[in-house]
Amino acid sequence: MADAARAAKMADRIKVIVAKALERGVKDPRLGFVTITDVRVTGDLQHATIFYTVYGSDEERADTAAALKSATGMLRSEVGKNITARLTPSLEFIADGIPENARIIDSLLDEAHARDAEVEALKKTAHYAGDEDPYVKPRLRDDEEE
Repeated sequence: MADAARAAKMADRIKVIVAKALERGVKDPRLGFVTITDVRVTGDLQHATIFYTVYGSDEERADTAAALKSATGMLRSEVGKNITARLTPSLEFIADGIPENARIIDSLLDEAHARDAEVEALKKTAHYAGDEDPYVKPRLRDDEEE
């Protein structure tokens, strides 16, 4: 089993190789505007998972996924030519969910901001339910009571 540093170096190298191959080598018209976001290589350097995003509609994403699946063999041979490992790792392309997750987080943050603004508006017109200072204080004795 290889060390984590070597796997990370290989992942970075595969990311660069695949990005350049997609830019220059793949002539599939279904391939959209693809960005390779991350590559993860298993500890034994046998399998590489490539995460990507596609700019465009759902139809363009589906077409790009099909184009990447059909180009996997060519991309794997390109990776094999450009890395210095005994075995070429198998490649798997997975659409990255980062843009969708970021959109969801942004909507949640907007909702939280709107709720904070509502609470702030209610706070300006709010009144205490009882006394302003509800804590019991010791009574001060007058000299006359003694």
